[in-house]
Amino acid sequence: MTGMDPNAGNELPEHVLVNRTQWDADAPAWVAAGERSWAAPEAHWGVWKIPETTVGLLPRDMTGMDAIELGCGTGYVSAWMARRGATVTAIDNSVRQLETARRLATEHRLDITWIHGNAEQVPRPDCSYDFAISEYGAAIWCDPFVWIPEAHRLLRARGVLAFLGNHPLALACTPLDGAPTSETLVRDWFSLRRIDWRQVEFDPSGIEFALHTGAWFRLLDRVGFDVIDYQELQAPDPGAGKPFGTPASWAHRFPSEHVWKVRKRG
Repeated sequence: MTGMDPNAGNELPEHVLVNRTQWDADAPAWVAAGERSWAAPEAHWGVWKIPETTVGLLPRDMTGMDAIELGCGTGYVSAWMARRGATVTAIDNSVRQLETARRLATEHRLDITWIHGNAEQVPRPDCSYDFAISEYGAAIWCDPFVWIPEAHRLLRARGVLAFLGNHPLALACTPLDGAPTSETLVRDWFSLRRIDWRQVEFDPSGIEFALHTGAWFRLLDRVGFDVIDYQELQAPDPGAGKPFGTPASWAHRFPSEHVWKVRKRG
């Protein structure tokens, strides 16, 4: 199933336009990884592919649940939810990424509703979903002061939001030129917010967002979420190279990713 871009003809924020251009151009590089994840027998998470049995982001049985993925990319997380019984909607900023997602849904015979649009403004009524999730989608490419309230709006009372993204410590230790994560603090912890990767020397990309851990707790509480789980993920194998600029040896000693599970009050 498909959906129209709800923001077509409207002026989008700079970061949404920048990231849309970036991900449309970069989409071919993610096709093979998407195919592998769609074919995986079980869910796995993040850069280090930590198994769902360890992280526990998804309900074991999602039968009868309405779920939405916010920033779905190639859509494999949506596939994992659909296979657990959920009725799934997925939104992504990149039409090219969604082309891959739609093709793979057809190949795997899964019925998922795809929307091309901005996860900060989802064209669905209030209280439409029981579960919302983002793995490196809205979780890092959308403004948390916009997408977190939007996720809250979309969820029913007692609904759960789960998201995974870069740990703020990893970003604080990433050199300003985009070189691999180091053991030196280079960004101010308390002013983390908007990080523009367009002009860096190493691996230029789009506009990312981050908050320090205390700011995440305060934002989630103010919006109306209760934290039910928080995990700082460790790379299991320190010799696993340096995917996406973070050496596994660093991520074995310090958290490069974090996971939140929160519940809407009500």
